[in-house]
Amino acid sequence: MLRRFLWLIPLAVSAADVNSKIYLDEVKYLASPELKGRATGSPEIEKAADYLVGLYKSFGLKPPDGKSYKQAFPVTLGAHLGTKNQMRAIEGDQDAEIPRTAYQPFSFSSSGTAKEPLVFAGYGITDKEKHYDDYDGIDVTGKFVLILRHEFKEDPKNPHGLSSHAGLAEKAVNAKMHGAKGVFIVNDIYNHGGEDKGLDKFAVVEGPTDVGIFFVQVKPEFAELWLDAGGKKDQLRMLTEEINRDSKPHSFEVKGVSIDISVDIKHDTATAHNVLAYLPGSTSEYVVIGAHYDHLGLGDEHSLAPSQIGTIHPGADDNASGTAGVVELARWFSKQPKPKRGILFLNFAGEELGLLGSEYYVNHPILPLADAVAMINMDMIGRIHDGKVYLAGSGTGSTFPKLLEDVKPPAPLVTDLNEKAGYGASDHTSFTTKGVPVLFFFSGLHADYHKPSDTADKIDAPDAAKLLDYIADLMTRLESDAGRPQYQRVAEPTQAMSSSSGSGYGPNFGSIPDFDEPPKGVRFADVRDGTPAAKAGLRAGDILIEFDGKEIANLYDFTYALRAHKPGDLVLVKVLRGSQTIEANVLLTERR
Repeated sequence: MLRRFLWLIPLAVSAADVNSKIYLDEVKYLASPELKGRATGSPEIEKAADYLVGLYKSFGLKPPDGKSYKQAFPVTLGAHLGTKNQMRAIEGDQDAEIPRTAYQPFSFSSSGTAKEPLVFAGYGITDKEKHYDDYDGIDVTGKFVLILRHEFKEDPKNPHGLSSHAGLAEKAVNAKMHGAKGVFIVNDIYNHGGEDKGLDKFAVVEGPTDVGIFFVQVKPEFAELWLDAGGKKDQLRMLTEEINRDSKPHSFEVKGVSIDISVDIKHDTATAHNVLAYLPGSTSEYVVIGAHYDHLGLGDEHSLAPSQIGTIHPGADDNASGTAGVVELARWFSKQPKPKRGILFLNFAGEELGLLGSEYYVNHPILPLADAVAMINMDMIGRIHDGKVYLAGSGTGSTFPKLLEDVKPPAPLVTDLNEKAGYGASDHTSFTTKGVPVLFFFSGLHADYHKPSDTADKIDAPDAAKLLDYIADLMTRLESDAGRPQYQRVAEPTQAMSSSSGSGYGPNFGSIPDFDEPPKGVRFADVRDGTPAAKAGLRAGDILIEFDGKEIANLYDFTYALRAHKPGDLVLVKVLRGSQTIEANVLLTERR
């Protein structure tokens, strides 16, 4: 009996038979020391790409465009210091050069030169809930601010129990929104026994590529010299103690002190590659099966084992498990009769940097997206616990409920359905924003996530193979059914995507960001139905450039501006729509 009719038999077993040993061997290679964690832009991820291409070739699959199995796209990977980093302190008629060993720019600092007066602004925090604002009563417009690291009344025994206000990018955006030209940040040594741990090494840290102002760390002894210029001694200690004692700002302009600075930061770019292979069908329609094949390399700001940055983060479950799954489905389908609808096998790079590969693909598709009947995404499928598999997006396709009712997973697997989660922190989101129905398979988080301990020996290959058998059955139905699923917009929970337009921060707005940032502003990949943004007439593709009078240059600016408001606030926003600037009043609502 032809495989495509097996679903008509209620008690039929899975027709596919993925070999768990071959699957595990592929995971082992992708997570091996040889590939050093497959960081996007590294030589090792290119070796992984060549490995995938070789497998697809061996299955007899061709590139979707008939030319190349690889789709190139640009990425910004990091930054390094240029040669023009200098700083001088000017006190009256005294002009002293600051030794290069006494300061360090951060990777998200702006580059350029400036000479401006200095203001001490406490911890550089504005916390409306605690009625605390280091910028209250002082004018920092066009000036440099000197601020302390961390936050007031911090428990020195619990330095990691910090609020979001203590984040470096948060402090930078807060200073910028108050008009500051730049920030000098100093370790708050008097909250930590008077010990200075020195300057941070120059490295890429969590934040935008360019925050829009200077952001430089200075050693406490030089900050002390600037503060002492008025004749008082030990100002850094006294100010720290006063702020912590009073829970009130003690900000002031440092009279007679200006800083003359030159910051030179070079941003590193590279070419990354998605890997694609195509099994043509008898029609132009096709099903997409995808997974990202990149990981964290030797660890970066996304590592959850920061003390082990520099050690290989192998990413066996995240996401060698999904990548090997795409390969094994390609192997199986390449041996079957020609399908009615084609199957596009897609491996994405740049997912860990913000869905970059999948966003690039949907904006530069090799095959028309209008012909994509569904996209199935696998991200972390290798550690199924108690048989439970999370399956999201079942509400995005009109035929999905019946499909999932008809086709059941093999024992001991059970699916935990979330019909509304068409968006999420993985590559299916990019397809959702283009109106392609999606199904997302995920076996759950674990203690080894984003750590060097995510190794291949912990992969449950037999259960992963059973899941792939099930996905093959779903794909067979999708490629062979007479009708195709029509995309359905579902009412997204406001917490569906932690990085979406300030999701988790302040009131509800309702947009999904495009992580491929425009030169300026925040582009909306989508706007969720029924949300404040949608009701105000905002659309996918709009670029937000202003929010309640505040210029918006990046997603961090937007997060800050949104969080500064509360449900019920009516805010005026400006967006670019093509060549037009559109104004809209958005009534913010409460998150639920």
